[in-house]
Amino acid sequence: MIAGIDHVVILVNDLAQASTHYKALGFTVVPGGTHADGATHNALIIFQDSSYLELLQFLREAPEHRWWRHVVHGEGLIDWALLPTTIADDVQAAQQAGLHLDGPLPGGRLRPDGKQVEWQMAFPPSPDLPFLCGDVTPRTLRVPEGDHRTHPNGVLGIAGVVVAVNHIDTSVTHYRALLQVADETRTGNTGATELPQPIIPELGARIALLPAGNAAIMLAQPGGALLFRALTDDEETTISMPSTGPLTTALAERGEGLYSLALRVSTGRDTGYDTLLHNPTNTHGVRVELIAE
Repeated sequence: MIAGIDHVVILVNDLAQASTHYKALGFTVVPGGTHADGATHNALIIFQDSSYLELLQFLREAPEHRWWRHVVHGEGLIDWALLPTTIADDVQAAQQAGLHLDGPLPGGRLRPDGKQVEWQMAFPPSPDLPFLCGDVTPRTLRVPEGDHRTHPNGVLGIAGVVVAVNHIDTSVTHYRALLQVADETRTGNTGATELPQPIIPELGARIALLPAGNAAIMLAQPGGALLFRALTDDEETTISMPSTGPLTTALAERGEGLYSLALRVSTGRDTGYDTLLHNPTNTHGVRVELIAE
């Protein structure tokens, strides 16, 4: 079974600079290390719920890399991972449900303190889906515990993500196979009340809400129509108008994939960070919304 959202990947041009900027946003940033292929290195922002943000920079040109295609579009959200209970079992379950995953495949990185971290991954067949990331070495090596899970801005964890998709019915089928859920999907203009609900990114969008542990996955497809009712003295006229907005633009520029990130925050936090977090210029292109507990 899928345990929940493991982490979100944020592409940055300069890791040291981005780490400094995220510290100024009220995050505690931990150096991660260099990945086994030598193509990337990272820094981590780890939350109390054990999920984390990964700031990632390419160290060399790597056209063979899964994420290299995003470099041309600049900084921002590029991918995310779910945490499997047992990755081989979850891959097999997804395949039995009709969704082919490539894996498990080995991964790893060398931490700055010289410790080697190892994990296994499984990759989906289409960019509307996340990948799986399961630990081989103890999880605390990859996702350290301690005081660095506490952040001055009051962020406690990942409340949810919004994923831009072209064909929501197809994506819902994919996610049901990946998450091993059948009847928990909510579609339409509202989500499941028991889950945190990220903001609908565009008027007229079709959405579906699915659970991932204690977080929510919102799939959003643009291209809906807004209905306007014009009232006159003796008749009503309904006008259907196409809706466009940032979701449509993001899909046109970057294709399917992660659109925005919802973070769970404590109610007694220092709200002085909120305005900074809501500005994508400060977050290196990441759209952030805050959901208070």
